[in-house]
Amino acid sequence: MTARVHIYDTTLRDGMQREGLSLSVGEQLQVAVRLAEFGVEYLEAGFPASNPKYGELFNLLEREDLGATRLAAFGMTRRRNTAASDDPAMRGLAESFAPVITIVGKTWDLHIEKVTRVSREENLRMIEESVAFLVAQGKEVVYDAEHFFDAYGAHPDYALDCLRAAEAGGAAWITPCDTNGATLPTRVAAVMHDVRAALPGAALGIHTHNDAECAVANSLAAVDAGARLVQGTINGYGERCGNANLVSIIPSLAVKMGYEVLEPERLAELTALSNFVAETANLQPDNWAPYVGLNAFAHKGGMHQQGMNADARSYEHIDPATVGNARRVLVSELSGRGTIVAKARELGIDVEEDPGRIPGILARLKDLEHQGYHFEVADGSFELMLERETGVYEPLFVLESFRVITEKRADGRVETEATVKIAHDGERLVATAEGNGPVNALDAALRIALEPRVPELRDIHLVNFKVRILDETKGTGAVTRVLLDSSDGHDTWGAIGVSENVIEASWEALLDSLEHGVRRIARARATAAG
Repeated sequence: MTARVHIYDTTLRDGMQREGLSLSVGEQLQVAVRLAEFGVEYLEAGFPASNPKYGELFNLLEREDLGATRLAAFGMTRRRNTAASDDPAMRGLAESFAPVITIVGKTWDLHIEKVTRVSREENLRMIEESVAFLVAQGKEVVYDAEHFFDAYGAHPDYALDCLRAAEAGGAAWITPCDTNGATLPTRVAAVMHDVRAALPGAALGIHTHNDAECAVANSLAAVDAGARLVQGTINGYGERCGNANLVSIIPSLAVKMGYEVLEPERLAELTALSNFVAETANLQPDNWAPYVGLNAFAHKGGMHQQGMNADARSYEHIDPATVGNARRVLVSELSGRGTIVAKARELGIDVEEDPGRIPGILARLKDLEHQGYHFEVADGSFELMLERETGVYEPLFVLESFRVITEKRADGRVETEATVKIAHDGERLVATAEGNGPVNALDAALRIALEPRVPELRDIHLVNFKVRILDETKGTGAVTRVLLDSSDGHDTWGAIGVSENVIEASWEALLDSLEHGVRRIARARATAAG
């Protein structure tokens, strides 16, 4: 029978301690609902009475159907020299509608002596009595042993006594915590083996932080040593260097280690979940994140791509679709014949009919990359380059000229005006528009001229604009690279322009972006129409 590992998400509590991260109550509720839909078994929503925001969140969650997900409220052991039943915080936890209560207690002499300032014996009573009080109120209790690995190194017998106190109180889960995030995987494994031997009947969890960049490895090592509950956050958000990243832990447990973790079909939602939480938090998704990053299955080197064409397993550790991601073939000066063929096939362009074209395409690609083009982030421009090199390119319009005038006035106002003169279907078109800068003005003028004839332009919107100087030693005379990302609301594509003149580079990128977008939307509509 396959062993199950239970997932405990603390994004809404521990994850919120990341510097610069703050969600509104509405955003926290959205994340909670999405995590429940994803199937996490335990969802920790914070301290119910610590501040008005958490109070409001718990009020909203009480009315929300979270399905099989069990909501956890978080708190600490009772105050020193106070009965658990007389401690207002403990009573608040007991009165919470949350069926699960997670309490954290001290284990390390450093904290017992300098923070709580109680005797070792009183600390053990605080742990056991707090757990027992909540269990008596019908709660499932998760006990988090703070700084356990530091404590175990300093005084292993007492550290184990703290866990035994939680067990005696009736804790459902006992979770050693690597609170400082400094323990290495071999040490975590060894200590967890000792814990398993000392508490053979206890259900063990693990809670790690990432200060030594080992939080994921430490969590997996703990599971290998007997832990069956893993605490962590989506995308590893958390204080300092973050918490254990559940986005990496979940597929590692399910795919690599063979544990039952989630409903099998949910794993394919992992990439979407990671991006959803990042975007809700107004953070850029990590393109290099394992499993779910945009570049997690991106292949650039020619030898790698040749191996991929032969068998994807040669350079991919799992099928990207398993976690809802997708393979990407990047085109650069490192590319070989196989890359060009694969990318052209992906774009629906036939370069194999005349194999003699491929060396010319490769030579052109490498020449452009030498000039400063960077096609791995400009798929729109690459497709247009392929069309030009294979002789199937049909321009959206023919340029006669464009002009941009920027005027700064004495009152400080800056006005920019662009005029474009183009030919479309044999007819000369002239349009002028104002904008908040040269690129915006050129874009507006082109749309005035073309939108009545090319309605697809209405669906294309600029979402990112980046400028990079390629040779800083030449100062204002340096070659400039402009990258534009555009979207039709469903897909996003990149375009690139390179020139010593930043407006010319911007025009080139803008034109590629619009041309590619128009083709893309027209193809999608034709496919939908059958």
